[in-house]
Amino acid sequence: MLESLGSLSGTPWVYVVVSCSIVLDVFVPILPSGILVIAAATTSAGAGSAAHAVGRVEAASVHGGAHLAGVFALLLCAAGASVLGDMVAYRLARRGGDRFDRAMGRSRRLTAAQRRLGAALSRGGGIVVVLARFAPAGRSVVSLGAGVAHRTVREFLPWSALAGLAWAAYSVSLGYFGGQWLGTSWVGTALSVAALFAAGSAAAFLMRRPERPAAH
Repeated sequence: MLESLGSLSGTPWVYVVVSCSIVLDVFVPILPSGILVIAAATTSAGAGSAAHAVGRVEAASVHGGAHLAGVFALLLCAAGASVLGDMVAYRLARRGGDRFDRAMGRSRRLTAAQRRLGAALSRGGGIVVVLARFAPAGRSVVSLGAGVAHRTVREFLPWSALAGLAWAAYSVSLGYFGGQWLGTSWVGTALSVAALFAAGSAAAFLMRRPERPAAH
């Protein structure tokens, strides 16, 4: 994967591939969008390190600035694609509410998640949307659930944007700093991916925790 993305590094195609994967992963959660973001950031980190290792200091400095701009562009691209995918799923579920509601109603787990999401958004506690962005398939449940429950755009969009930015920043940071410290070997990428899955497991655990009854 690193070799494939390495050939696209420095071209607009890397952003296209990453964006398409992130948008579609709300409908097909098994797509490795997070792994792609990490791999793209890792190859960027490797390219930046190589630029500083060769050539004159002035040239390396100029190239380093462009390299950091590319990493920042990757972050914005990943965050924007995340929000776009969320909103597409939200709109589709909102328009086809009955069909999606019946499909989600067949699963007790999805029904509970949808109910919890609605309560959280009503209280202004949409942090569950941020947690769900890291949890496996959590993004799909939250985006479709918000549409089925007819939550307003004003309730859902700000939290979706915060979730997308947090997830993108975390994923890009893992790949970039992993590439800087450990190089572009498979070991560095594997450790970064493991950290991403660890965050997902922690988010899933927090979302499964039962709510405490409100004190009277």
